[in-house]
Amino acid sequence: MTSAGVRTNARPAWLSQTREPRTLIRLAVIVLLLLFVLLALPSMLSLYYVDAMIQVAVYTVVALGLGILVGRVGLVSLGQAAVLAIGAWVSARLLFATSLSFPIVLLASGLVTMVLGTLVGLPALRMRGLYLALITLMLAGAITVVLSTTNFPNGGHGFLGYNGGNVHVPPIRRPSIAATDQAFFRYTVVVSILMFFLVLAHVRGRPGRAWASIRQSESAALAAGINTTLYKLWALALAAFITGVAGGLLAGGQRYLYSIDFVTQDSIILLAVVLMGGAYSMWGAIIAGLLYKFLPALLNNWGVSSDWLTILFGIGVLQALTTAPAGIVDQFPKDMARLGRRLRGLVKRRPPARGEAG
Repeated sequence: MTSAGVRTNARPAWLSQTREPRTLIRLAVIVLLLLFVLLALPSMLSLYYVDAMIQVAVYTVVALGLGILVGRVGLVSLGQAAVLAIGAWVSARLLFATSLSFPIVLLASGLVTMVLGTLVGLPALRMRGLYLALITLMLAGAITVVLSTTNFPNGGHGFLGYNGGNVHVPPIRRPSIAATDQAFFRYTVVVSILMFFLVLAHVRGRPGRAWASIRQSESAALAAGINTTLYKLWALALAAFITGVAGGLLAGGQRYLYSIDFVTQDSIILLAVVLMGGAYSMWGAIIAGLLYKFLPALLNNWGVSSDWLTILFGIGVLQALTTAPAGIVDQFPKDMARLGRRLRGLVKRRPPARGEAG
């Protein structure tokens, strides 16, 4: 309280001093992890796992976009795999038809995907829950049918750029500074970090506060003067943009794109891993990417069919919805802390060995 009796918003000095070292330690750990991933990890992995980690980085960005819709705004979308396919198509067409630099192609594919994704999402703005999920799932199915009919560009002429599958198909161009798999992995990680910073700037700013209000209660947000339509479109546009950029990275990582790689059920599995990883946290997107791409690669390398993951993900979603709504990123530290307390309790209750009591 001040001398005038007005409550101030200043935090106690002891609280600021306590939080500052923790923040610095957290930042130091994050920087060290990033340096390890960028500098040491590619040289430690085989080409098989480097390719898998490229996929992990790409789908981490896709999961980040889906997390904006599901965790920040409360919009359940089942069409992110189709949005990713649009971004991959646009980037492949530009890389084959033009000599634009790779960063410009990524930006263009993100912008085009943002416009198309926002237009596709317009009819679903007034829907929520199951209805929105069904609408986005049907739109994803429609895009999948169109892609299976037209195929991905492979260096041909015309708007589609497809010259048939019986001719020599050149690989999709990569940036000159990232021609090898290890270099392209580092390139993908750097672009993914930029996407995380972009989302973080929105979440920490006015859009993030508006999205939180809409998620809690759209009626209350309207009563507070928040333009819910605008901010829903904003979330759809941001999610589509970063997913379009991820599509460009996917095109450069795989080098060859086929419509069979973008099936409709991938959107359902993406939603499952996002819920399991943690839709309310940006760290949950990293866990979702590892679950979606690294775990299948690991099982395939061990000779175990990755089809078992469908059952595992189904059990994981059920567990997340019933006991851990915030996902692994929130529940795992709590479980480890609880386990540590129980172990310490067992050690304290351990009876003294013979000869210790005297």
